[in-house]
Amino acid sequence: MNEQIAKIEEAIRAFKIGSSEDAEQFRLSFLSRKGQIPTLFEQFKQLPGEEKRLYGKTINALKQQAEDLYKEGLQSVQQKQQQSVDYTRSVKDLPFGNRHPLSVIRDEIIDIFARIGFDVSYGPEIEDDWHNFSALNFPEEHPARDMQDTFFVEKNPDFALRTHTSSVQVRVMENEKPPIRTISPGRVYRNEAISARSHCFFHQIEGLYIDKGVSFADLKQTILYFAEQFFGKSKIRMRPSYFPFTEPSAEVDVYWGLNNEVDYRLTKGTGWLEIMGCGMVDPAVLQASNIDPEVYSGFAFGMGVERIALNRYQIPDIRMLSENDMRFLKQF
Repeated sequence: MNEQIAKIEEAIRAFKIGSSEDAEQFRLSFLSRKGQIPTLFEQFKQLPGEEKRLYGKTINALKQQAEDLYKEGLQSVQQKQQQSVDYTRSVKDLPFGNRHPLSVIRDEIIDIFARIGFDVSYGPEIEDDWHNFSALNFPEEHPARDMQDTFFVEKNPDFALRTHTSSVQVRVMENEKPPIRTISPGRVYRNEAISARSHCFFHQIEGLYIDKGVSFADLKQTILYFAEQFFGKSKIRMRPSYFPFTEPSAEVDVYWGLNNEVDYRLTKGTGWLEIMGCGMVDPAVLQASNIDPEVYSGFAFGMGVERIALNRYQIPDIRMLSENDMRFLKQF
């Protein structure tokens, strides 16, 4: 063992640490788990008691010597690196980032509703059947429960990627007492083919207001306020529609006008642009969340952020919003 210790000590003294790579190589060769010194300690454990007393101090001293040389070499390398930095050089200009168009639209919508008392609520993107379907009055035979329309979790079909942020509203109704006034922004998923106008995931902002005496007139006034603040338009219409969780339900159009060729293309020559769906919260939905429909009523609405962004910025393809092409994003 004396010969082995001498060889390791000679190798340590001969090793020159001139760079961070050299320091790492020294550590790996002598001090790492499989290095020469730890290997020597493993052999030391097998020695008889008398030989342990003979070699113990020598091996410990060798280890200390290696650790000191490693620390000194590493410090020397770091000092050289610091001295080599030219602090008088000008800093390279870094480009400023840009807010994503979806973030611009989302934040603007949130700010508008915050002015009239709506807070913001969030929830999980992987949702259970109750919050995504059952509590929202979706019958068992509803198409949304079909695998052709929804991404279900393979190993647990009781869970799915949420198809709307209405699931967040259910969680709010379960955990808070009216009055409730909240909007729920977030990503949602639908099992759809990806094309220029549709995607398998997109972003929604849904709103919910529950209190005593809430009427359809309150709903209409709220949406009119939003249309004026966001679009700068003061004329809307509400067309009868159907949603499982609201009754009555409506699609909302804002009168865009026909002032130029873009308006004609955007509104398909009608002057009206669809902006959201809405309706009065179905009593069955209130009951599912333990809210008495005899005492409280409410309304809900929902809109797609991508659709609004495409219209505002005249973006021809929805896929451009998720491709992270800097040439596209720098425009915003």
